[in-house]
Amino acid sequence: MIRFDATRRGPLQGIRVVDVSRLVAGNMTSLQLADFGAEVIKVEPPQGDPLRDWRDGGQSLHWKTYGRNKRSIALNLRDAPAMEALRRLIAGADVFIENYRPGTLEEMGLGPEVLAKLNPRLVTLRISGFGQTGPYAKLPGFGTLVEAMSGYAARTGFADREPLLPPLALADMIAGITGANAVMMALYARERGEVQGQVIDLSLLEPIFAVLGPEAAIYKTTGKIKERSGSASNTVSPRNVYRCNDGRFVALSGSTQTVALRIFEVIGKPEMKADPRFATNVERVKHRDLVDTAVAQWFLTRSRDEALAEMRAAGATVGPVYDIADIAADRHFAEREIIVEVEDAKNGSLPQHNIFPRLAATPGAFRYPAPEIGEQTVEILAEIGMTPADLEGKA
Repeated sequence: MIRFDATRRGPLQGIRVVDVSRLVAGNMTSLQLADFGAEVIKVEPPQGDPLRDWRDGGQSLHWKTYGRNKRSIALNLRDAPAMEALRRLIAGADVFIENYRPGTLEEMGLGPEVLAKLNPRLVTLRISGFGQTGPYAKLPGFGTLVEAMSGYAARTGFADREPLLPPLALADMIAGITGANAVMMALYARERGEVQGQVIDLSLLEPIFAVLGPEAAIYKTTGKIKERSGSASNTVSPRNVYRCNDGRFVALSGSTQTVALRIFEVIGKPEMKADPRFATNVERVKHRDLVDTAVAQWFLTRSRDEALAEMRAAGATVGPVYDIADIAADRHFAEREIIVEVEDAKNGSLPQHNIFPRLAATPGAFRYPAPEIGEQTVEILAEIGMTPADLEGKA
């Protein structure tokens, strides 16, 4: 079990982050920075980040994960003393993260021009659904809307059924990791002396749209919209999820010519290699249903473990379809410590995703458990020369 150790350091030691964001994207950005040693001050309203309300088994497990390695101060930003505390925090910060609807920060008197005067070296990350400009800038920025409008949902699912939204915060997670990368690029530019601070305009829309790759170019060149294809691919064949005779599933990808031909050998159909309908990837994609039928029939004659062993022995690229119970029992996840047991006051310990990526010389560390709402309010106020009485307007 990993125990939190506040004395641990990381490559971002000395970087102070003030995070007023809510829910997943901003919290994922600041988590990435916090895991590698940045001091993250989470500014929450008195009722806490709404992420705390996402509960499973009566516990806020989302917060326990995304809130680790951060300190919390509770501020009601509708009050002038609280806004003064926020300004003081920003004045001493390297990074400021917000995900208000575009225009809100300006209405609060903290637009980019004000922030630049308050702290010329400040890197400000502005996360929104659709960006700070454009016709959709003022629309609500929830990941669900972005996953629908990015083209992602239209490509997910089966052609004869409705588009599928991901059952988790995919757009937020992609944007959160992108946000941490963007902050580091801005800090590096500042370190080199090219700029002082700068503003980063990060939408949830653009990173998940980039997942579509060349589809805009394909559409312009061919005039065709790629249809939903379930787990099959519009680009390579064979590629799909196949059921085995024990009811379990495997995923297979013949994304190179060599591997595709090996698969035909394994399934006992060597004649397919010379058949013009299957001899090249372009033709296999055209006749994808025939390829999938042949492959699927083979998998239905074997258990998942038998199928995996035969395919892997032949050098085919295949893997099991895991759920979280499979992951928890898998020795690769265990030996690589992709999931680690982290101490937890209520449960003794809880599994969490480990810190990533893995830096050999300057790794990240588990320093603090996710804080209670405003747990460090008094100590953070003291660092900026204020007291709780100041927030209440008392002398």
